[in-house]
Amino acid sequence: MATKIYDIEFILGRVRYYSLLAVLPTIVLVAITTLIKEDNPTFYPVKLSIFIYITMLVVFYIKEILDFRFRFKRFSEKYNYQDSIFKYTQSIRKASKLDQVISELKEVITDVLLVSRASYVEVNKDGDIVSVDIQMKGSDYLLYEKEIRKASHEIGKIVEVDRGFVINVGETDERSFVMVCLSMLNTPKLNRDEISWLKTLSFYTNISLENFLKIEELMSHLQKIKSEGSNPAWLTKVLFSIEEKQRSNLAKDLHDSVLQDLISLKRQCELALAELQAAPAVFTDQLQDMNSSMTNIIKTTRETCQELRPQLLYDLGLVKALQKLAAQYNETAPFDVRLNAGNFTKSIDIDTQLNLYRIVQELLTNAGKHSNAMHVLIMLVCIKDKIVLHYEDDGIGFDQNELYSNHQSMGLSGIAERVKALNGTHSIETSKGNGFKFVVEI
Repeated sequence: MATKIYDIEFILGRVRYYSLLAVLPTIVLVAITTLIKEDNPTFYPVKLSIFIYITMLVVFYIKEILDFRFRFKRFSEKYNYQDSIFKYTQSIRKASKLDQVISELKEVITDVLLVSRASYVEVNKDGDIVSVDIQMKGSDYLLYEKEIRKASHEIGKIVEVDRGFVINVGETDERSFVMVCLSMLNTPKLNRDEISWLKTLSFYTNISLENFLKIEELMSHLQKIKSEGSNPAWLTKVLFSIEEKQRSNLAKDLHDSVLQDLISLKRQCELALAELQAAPAVFTDQLQDMNSSMTNIIKTTRETCQELRPQLLYDLGLVKALQKLAAQYNETAPFDVRLNAGNFTKSIDIDTQLNLYRIVQELLTNAGKHSNAMHVLIMLVCIKDKIVLHYEDDGIGFDQNELYSNHQSMGLSGIAERVKALNGTHSIETSKGNGFKFVVEI
């Protein structure tokens, strides 16, 4: 409703505006018609005035509609600053290359101003011209070299010359982009509106140039990474963040759907057991087995949700989450877990906490599958500005030369990737029959 009222107010405002505009043409036309026509009845000027007035009002309003409808058409835009900026911003949105942005800028400048030719040059931070537009004549480059250097120090800087002007339309850390806009004849000096319009264009262009150059830099960096065959720490960290988000969503879905349905089913089973005291023993035993199985499924599902998204870590921090994880393994695993992290008080971000938790989780999983250990020691301490995570067990160990040729290497490679994502380092000490030691420093 607010939008409709606003539209009505806008329309009424335009009608009042064009009503005033139509007064003068109406008087002129009526006066001319009255002077030309002789022996007119007294009511004729009044009727003619009303007819011409309404006609002029409609003509003006139709003109407004047509101006709006055809504002994107490629007709001359001389001195139409507002519409040209709008058209320019719409065109560079569709650009996919840096050259397209420069081409659109050339076109809009030559369309609006008294400029017959626009070219660009690239200037480095030392003021040296490193690249010249193909369409630029050598004489133009030599005549205005001083002005080009002068304009290259500031975005939107305009230096007027005898046949036009020079303007800085964008810059990066290494170079500036300067447009040389010239006319066939000597042109008048730029007025205030033209200078403001050119500065606005330069700032829009600079944003586009920065975006395209950043994209090109990112693409070349990714190509280099691809050729080297290794992911950088920031990319690994992003991948692990995405993985944690997927884990969190899956845990929430399991908790809100499967787990709740199982709990409801278990309660129904308990009610059935309570009401069937007189039922045959075989039927009662079957219900009790079903109830026991559902209890185990609920417990497993709840533990899976906690592993996918350790809520305790988000609520109380890393140390409490590790203490609970160690307690769970002490209840179910064939080895004893001793955790020493009580003195760890360093404040770290949630991503680092999650990765450290996943590292300990994976080490304990590997210990349960492969180590045959009896005792596991985990220490989390802060030494000066470094975080040190120390894992040690008394299991069977393995030959380090065979690290990447056995099935255990998959878990360790995942841990190494997490350490890399944290910009940390790790070391491994192990041999057959002498346990396994893994130390992380961040």
